[in-house]
Amino acid sequence: MAIEKKFVQEGYVKASMNEYFAKQLSKAGYGGMEINRTPMGTQITVYAEKPGMVIGKAGKVIRKLTRDIDRMYDIDNPQIDAQEVRKPELNAQMMASRLASSIERGWYFRKAGHNTLRAIMNSGALGCEIVISGKLTGARSRVEKLVDGYIKHAGKPAEDMVDEGFAVAVKKLGTLGCKVRIISPGVVLPDAFDIRTDVVDEVIETAAPEAVKADVTELVGKESEGEVADEEEAVEVAEEAAEAGVTEEASAEEVEEESCAEEASESDDSIPVEDLGDEQRRLVDGVWQHKHEGYDYWHPVARVHKEG
Repeated sequence: MAIEKKFVQEGYVKASMNEYFAKQLSKAGYGGMEINRTPMGTQITVYAEKPGMVIGKAGKVIRKLTRDIDRMYDIDNPQIDAQEVRKPELNAQMMASRLASSIERGWYFRKAGHNTLRAIMNSGALGCEIVISGKLTGARSRVEKLVDGYIKHAGKPAEDMVDEGFAVAVKKLGTLGCKVRIISPGVVLPDAFDIRTDVVDEVIETAAPEAVKADVTELVGKESEGEVADEEEAVEVAEEAAEAGVTEEASAEEVEEESCAEEASESDDSIPVEDLGDEQRRLVDGVWQHKHEGYDYWHPVARVHKEG
């Protein structure tokens, strides 16, 4: 068999098997199937709202399904496994079957469609599309479409991200086709993007313990040598500063003495002096001063003189 015919045959078998399960397990809430071919046989996983009805009493139903699949489709050692669907509202096949059942029970198609759409979006779906086609209200068939959220219609994203389910509702006026397409909450859309700031992580290199100890010893030795040198420099600077302070103080005292002597000489020359023979007298700021013969300093007249 050519490779093209092989792919066509596998697709036909899968579609026929899906229709068979949908017909046989309609009361169990059929929600789709998966086929995995292994060296031990063909693993068929059936998703249903009520997996207990898929298995049946003592495995009666699942054994019948296995025999029919082996006989009808010539599959090598089929093994059917039933799995429960946690959120039926996010399964397109289940919601399409519920919508068709509601319409068959007499619900108005628009009310049934909006209720189904609301239940799907409230479960966290990113987008949903419901298409109901057929003889809805009149003699002529038409299409009613209900859309909410974000939905993909074409391309590879539509094949990979969109879950599609289909069911048929049989009415007196004719049959109605109910198609449901859902984008699940965890799907990453191709046009979605996040703006993030680059954070540079600091990389800290860990050295060996021996190398760390050696580095610490060298650093301690350098620090101690540096401290000794700093102390010697500080002592020298302090001694130089002390010597400079002493010389500055001495020079300042000499300058002050010279200035005082100059001021005294200038003041002595400007004050009038009376010569009384053995002493000289003068009036300075209202105080009489005298200077004895043979002495070169002035003192107040009121000072008590020591007897010689």
